[in-house]
Amino acid sequence: MSINSIPEKEIVAIILYTSLFFVVMAIALVVFFYFSRKKIIQQELEKKDLVLQYQKEQLHAVIVTQEEERKRIAQDLHDDISSKLNIVSLNSHLLTAPNLTEKETFEITENIINLTTKALENSRKIAHNLLPPVFEKFGLNAAVEELCEEFESSKAVKVYYKNEVDFNDKETDRHLHVFRILQELMNNSMRHGKATEIWIAFSKDDQMNICNYEDNGLGFDIEKSGNQKGLGMKNIDSRVSFLNGTIKINSQLDNGIAVMFTF
Repeated sequence: MSINSIPEKEIVAIILYTSLFFVVMAIALVVFFYFSRKKIIQQELEKKDLVLQYQKEQLHAVIVTQEEERKRIAQDLHDDISSKLNIVSLNSHLLTAPNLTEKETFEITENIINLTTKALENSRKIAHNLLPPVFEKFGLNAAVEELCEEFESSKAVKVYYKNEVDFNDKETDRHLHVFRILQELMNNSMRHGKATEIWIAFSKDDQMNICNYEDNGLGFDIEKSGNQKGLGMKNIDSRVSFLNGTIKINSQLDNGIAVMFTF
């Protein structure tokens, strides 16, 4: 049958149905792409909300940590430095009293010297905890070596330290976060983990620096989320995030802790 033999009405109907089919397909495609795009946008917004929420939690952890550190410093200054200086002041006034014997004058003077010496030592410790002078002068490696020596001086723990990274002296601000992370981990090992041995090792993989930290302490149940959400761990997470790194923590009860973070 030739096309000329097909009635004109049928040709018009075929054209109309074909056109209607393409219109319906076009509408279906538009609707599909519209809802697909809407879903993608919604997912992107949800992802951004999660990122913002995570950043807020990190910022909150940093602020809380800073406030806790300020309280600790204020407490140290009040309980230690101020109390000693108050006694020095009282002893200084005693020296002005009349009719003091030579022995009394010597004892008061010796007491003033001893208290002043202790106040100076403690003020140096507080300043050192804020920012070790060796860190500013010689960098991260020297600061960690000194940190290990300080912990070992307590005779309660043995620290094994190994470094295979040549740290860039221009990244002092970033390295300070690494130093604070190790401080936090070592304090946790001593106070909570009751560890007697600690291992710290720096290595390099491509462009990322890696720090492996382990202890032989009490450990904890990694499955309990509360153990990973304490103030100290939040602070560590925030610092690692600031360094654009990652962190993995493994621990078991009575089997110590193993931490690996990159920066």
